[in-house]
Amino acid sequence: MRILENLRSQNSFKAYFQDSSDQVTVKMKVLSFCHSCRASSPLPGFIIFFLTFYVHKMESAPFTVIGPDHPVIAVVGEDVLLPCHLSPSMSAENMEVRWFRSEFTSFVHLYQYGKDQYEQQTPDYHGRTELLKAGIMDGNVPLRIVDIRLSDEGKYRCFVQDGVFYEEAVLELKVAASGSAPHISVEGHQDGGIRVVCQSAGWYPEPEVLWRDLSGQPLSLSTETKSEEEHGFFEIKILSL
Repeated sequence: MRILENLRSQNSFKAYFQDSSDQVTVKMKVLSFCHSCRASSPLPGFIIFFLTFYVHKMESAPFTVIGPDHPVIAVVGEDVLLPCHLSPSMSAENMEVRWFRSEFTSFVHLYQYGKDQYEQQTPDYHGRTELLKAGIMDGNVPLRIVDIRLSDEGKYRCFVQDGVFYEEAVLELKVAASGSAPHISVEGHQDGGIRVVCQSAGWYPEPEVLWRDLSGQPLSLSTETKSEEEHGFFEIKILSL
């Protein structure tokens, strides 16, 4: 054990020790509150000892948390499964599994003390989440979200803690909505051509529109595209001459 710092004064003493063998740091502080004692006195009349231990265990976590390395795609109104598992494979039955987005305490789903906890769950996810436990003994802790909404899009964190060890994985959920089937109508003649309108609604994100002929080749036509966002969805109206 070696001394890192040694400071002495009339009424105080500080010592810092470090044992490199087990990475344990000990801080000891002795303060004297005796103001009437003579300076020559080797021991103050009244001493309070403060002893603080700072233990730094330089140990790596016994597992890592792994999620998909690509965005998970979900469709509005349907269900989605967010994968997450431990590596190496081990039981997570007695661990804490917390799914959250930007705020740790405002969770999407929480599994703790061997059961699901809903008391402080984010209101937007009430009744819409399920931690699948069929593979929890092997470290599989995927989250199912039902009735997907546009607001569900974004990043999610799969946080797993076992005692003092914890790891997390970050994954991205992208939400899409297939709009109504395109409706094509002829509005009449204009500038020597025929005015054709193609209209569709309920898309997310905003779709790209391309006119093609019967053989599938793109048509270079003069078009006008109008997009209106309503409740987060897009309505597309394309005019062609």
